[in-house]
Amino acid sequence: MAKNPSPKAAKATSAKDAPAKAKPRLRTRSDLGEAAVRDVSEGLATLLADTFALYLKTKNFHWHMSGPHFRDFHLMLDEQSAQIFAMTDPIAERARKIGGTTLHSIGEIARRQRIPDNDADYVDPQDMLAELASDNQQCVAAMRSLHATCDEHNDVATASLLENWIDEGERRAWFLFEATRTSPNTTY
Repeated sequence: MAKNPSPKAAKATSAKDAPAKAKPRLRTRSDLGEAAVRDVSEGLATLLADTFALYLKTKNFHWHMSGPHFRDFHLMLDEQSAQIFAMTDPIAERARKIGGTTLHSIGEIARRQRIPDNDADYVDPQDMLAELASDNQQCVAAMRSLHATCDEHNDVATASLLENWIDEGERRAWFLFEATRTSPNTTY
């Protein structure tokens, strides 16, 4: 004889069947409108995926650096990866502060990231630096675009965070570019 599920069990089952209903429990109160929360949170989640991808690629190249400038490049990439990783928690928490959600898994990072992975067994040190310079420039461009979204929705706090991260990204790209220059006339 089957027992009828308790109201608590029935509620748990219906919650599993309706994940959309669970989301409002995570909704933080904010004076930003629903469209702002959706657009900015979506942008932050994608930025977070790119940030994790850039962090891991920077650490990958840090770990696999070789050649006559090993020490300088190894230390520079370690410093840059720490700066990139330091962005991750504020990005995720900003999405939560305004009432959105953020990444849940490595799989979600892989689906969202725009920064390509580099799984090569060997990458020439100069190619590593050039690739990271390009990736940092790509992240800066994405952050500028998200800044415009924030401006559209009057989200000055997220825009303010982005301004600092844009400056940091431009500095990383500049250092990486300068490390790859072979002559004073080299340009991007």
